[in-house]
Amino acid sequence: MQVPATAIAASLTFITAIDRYIFRLVLVPMLGVFALAASLLMLEKMLRLFEFVSTEGGPITVVFRMLVNLIPEYAGLAVPLGLLLGILLAFRKLATSSELDVMRAVGWSYTRLLRVPYMITFVLVALNFAIVGYLQPLARYGYEELQYELRSGALGASINVGEFTTLEDRVALRIEESRDEGRQLMGIFARVSDGKGQSLAITAREGRFLANREDRNTIILRLLDGTIVHDLPDDTPRVLSFSRHDLPIDLPAIERFRDRGDKSREYLLPELLRLGWSPEATPQERDAGLANFNYRMVEVVMMLMMPLLAVALAIPPKRSTSALGVFVSIILVVSYHKVNQYGQSVAELGRIDPWIGLWGPFVVFAALIGWMYYRVAFVPGGQAIGALETAFAKLSKRFSALMKWWSRKRHPTGAPPVAAREPEEGSDGA
Repeated sequence: MQVPATAIAASLTFITAIDRYIFRLVLVPMLGVFALAASLLMLEKMLRLFEFVSTEGGPITVVFRMLVNLIPEYAGLAVPLGLLLGILLAFRKLATSSELDVMRAVGWSYTRLLRVPYMITFVLVALNFAIVGYLQPLARYGYEELQYELRSGALGASINVGEFTTLEDRVALRIEESRDEGRQLMGIFARVSDGKGQSLAITAREGRFLANREDRNTIILRLLDGTIVHDLPDDTPRVLSFSRHDLPIDLPAIERFRDRGDKSREYLLPELLRLGWSPEATPQERDAGLANFNYRMVEVVMMLMMPLLAVALAIPPKRSTSALGVFVSIILVVSYHKVNQYGQSVAELGRIDPWIGLWGPFVVFAALIGWMYYRVAFVPGGQAIGALETAFAKLSKRFSALMKWWSRKRHPTGAPPVAAREPEEGSDGA
């Protein structure tokens, strides 16, 4: 029996339409979860960065530069979590709307339905590999460098109006008012000492800071309309008036920031391999390099199991709309991430082999996901978390019964009492 060409074309069009439909169902929640997770993590960090920068007296713009360097760090967790929840929420929608039953009835297996999610997964695996292997080390180094420059004063420090500010332990400066975004300073008092007993006390109506093109380690404070009191150890102080006076101020000497790679997490993946197998490295350095390399690899490879985990937890029991699988998936992924971090820390100390400490939990977690997917995809009526669903349903019923009992106890007549209103002014109260 020959199948007409029009029937084949129609079937191919049908398959392509379903693939596009699944792609849309996965893409929208995946991008939403990624953006939400990254935003929440960065907002929590932003508050601490604002406090840190204000304490160090640096410019506010450095906060946003530090947050940009934190994006790859948070993306390493947000990308797998967004992939998982995107696929999970898409298949949960198909299951609760009975569309999944229709697809299964016409011969579409779960493996076939996962074709498009796995295409998305391969793209995100490559993206996450680039993030954790190359972008994260460079971003971490940039973040550490900004912190160092902020503490050392290389990014500049703000001079608070109305407070004394000490520069290089020999210049005390106080400013009454600041105008034009700090370009014009009013009511200036400065005291300069040379360490030999001589000092200058200077007051000026206004002034401004100027760059010194001849010596970048010195800035010029140009003062207008003021007085200088020159105090000598064994002589009478001399008083001078000026219309303009340039006061050079030495900037603190700033040491160059360390080179990248003093910490194993700042190495790129090829550098970690060279460090882990280098005969010139110490045992501690080799352990740290291999532990960090294996940690990054298991985080990337585990993403290949995310579609299977998502499908296993997305299908609720029949005649149920339970969202327990969503919470279980988040707990599993975050817990696995923390286990990997602990395994990396222990392996860096040399207490366990890095391959066992990091790939051991991976094998256990992958086997658990495989069993859960098998229960859903190949066992009729099987549930990956059936026991948890049953316990959750019983707990929900008990909680609902408790709330009904509490409501009847508060209102025995079946309806809440209506408060009697006082008669309005001017009425007879009848």
